[in-house]
Amino acid sequence: MSYEVFARKYRPQTFDDLVGQTHVSRTLKNAVAQNRLAHAYLFVGPRGIGKTSTARILAKSLNCVKGPTVTPCGECDNCREIAAGNSLDVIEIDGASNNSVEDVRQLRENVRYAPANGRYKIYLIDEVHMLSSAAFNALLKTLEEPPPHVKFIFATTEPDKVLPTILSRCQRFDLHRIPANLIAQHLQFIAGKEKITLDPAAAHAIARGAEGGLRDAESMLDQLVAFCGEKISESDVLNVFGFTSEQTVVDLTGRILRGETPAAVDLLHQQSEAGKDMMRLMSDLIAYLRDLLVFKAMPDALQEDVDSDVQKSLAAHAELITNDRLLELIDQFAAAEARMKWAPNKKLHFEVAIIRAIQSLGQATLDEVIEKLSELRDGKAVAAGADRSGEKSAPRTGVNDPGYKSDTPRVAEKAATVDSEKIWERVVAKIPTKGFLRTLSESVRPIGIDGRNFLLGHSPEDKSKIEALASANNRRQLETLLREVSERDWSVKFVAKEGILPQKAFGAISGEAKSTESFKDEPLIREAIELFKAEIRS
Repeated sequence: MSYEVFARKYRPQTFDDLVGQTHVSRTLKNAVAQNRLAHAYLFVGPRGIGKTSTARILAKSLNCVKGPTVTPCGECDNCREIAAGNSLDVIEIDGASNNSVEDVRQLRENVRYAPANGRYKIYLIDEVHMLSSAAFNALLKTLEEPPPHVKFIFATTEPDKVLPTILSRCQRFDLHRIPANLIAQHLQFIAGKEKITLDPAAAHAIARGAEGGLRDAESMLDQLVAFCGEKISESDVLNVFGFTSEQTVVDLTGRILRGETPAAVDLLHQQSEAGKDMMRLMSDLIAYLRDLLVFKAMPDALQEDVDSDVQKSLAAHAELITNDRLLELIDQFAAAEARMKWAPNKKLHFEVAIIRAIQSLGQATLDEVIEKLSELRDGKAVAAGADRSGEKSAPRTGVNDPGYKSDTPRVAEKAATVDSEKIWERVVAKIPTKGFLRTLSESVRPIGIDGRNFLLGHSPEDKSKIEALASANNRRQLETLLREVSERDWSVKFVAKEGILPQKAFGAISGEAKSTESFKDEPLIREAIELFKAEIRS
């Protein structure tokens, strides 16, 4: 007996065998059980998710000798012939190669004849959108009022190309892409039947690579068995198909969100040197950022698509970025993906996209600048731990935290050692010479260490300015740099204290009157002038 590929061997034979299409199978089962059968059905969805299989199962339910039944026996002649695709009463037509008016006219002639063995004569037209407009029009009357013994079942991947007059005469069922977890479970089912050892991580890697198509996943498993034999690991999947591991995508995203440019670019180089597909890696990165966006909006929505470890990573990354910044990242990488499609050096565009994305995370948007300037003008404090949309950001202690009580100065004074000064000097050396982060670093100085808290002091007079500069993103970047230079995790605390002189104040320190020229030289004012194309008049 000739070898049968998994996609055919394990093709669904009953409604209960369909994977990930419960909404369709339930409706069709109820229609058959209640004898509420339409004369035309249209199954819509991407490739490999079960459109043709669903059509054959429906045909078996109608023509089984025990039918109409929701559980066709699969043993009678009608069931076996339909499953094999050679039934005289179930005519399968390829819409791509039988798309002319003459083909439809022949079909109209044949519908008059009664079925040979079954209860109904069923016409299954695959890729029906390939029919010409003339062919569609020739089919209209027959489709609207077919003989009682005739049923039409259409399948298509592009419903927008089907004439509205055809759509209005059909019951439409939209089949969905299958969640990765369900595909992984089905692959494990096949592996058990075939006596194959399939690692859970390998099954999930195949499922991610299949992008919701069960047939593609089964074909990939078939190929892996030929390559690996009876034991398949995640590394086998990644090597055979050039995929990137899910953990690598998680690590790359984390480095981008934490502003670790060298580490992110280095990881990209590692993947490139390992022969990984840069387009695939970019697609996986965008998909993960999309999952992160969905997770922030509704964490439970991804339970069927991602495993528990990835959900933990999503929860951790969700605290590092706000929705508006995340949307900007997705837009930037999507634009880079479009450029990469036609670029000979795809890694170059990927590198630029990563660097630009990290830079954008460290920059204030126009809305943020306007908001901060308005708060400075009105003398209002910036609400810590919240963004403009009202959503909570990372749970960090705000500037001048009320919980930081009277013992703070005492502890800070005891902990103000030479070590904190040296650490801070190395941090400042890594900060770009321009930007709000530089302005912040020059407006404070280290006053000590309290446990894992790195204390940065500032004059009470500068309170509102420090609050405006100490955004969650700037604080996060400072903590990242502190970790890099000291190999310890830190939480930055800003403490207002009398007598604190910053390393470089915003301008005149003593509060003396400033000239227009010295005022213009302040970094914050200079950036505002450049940003708004403004001028200062005396």
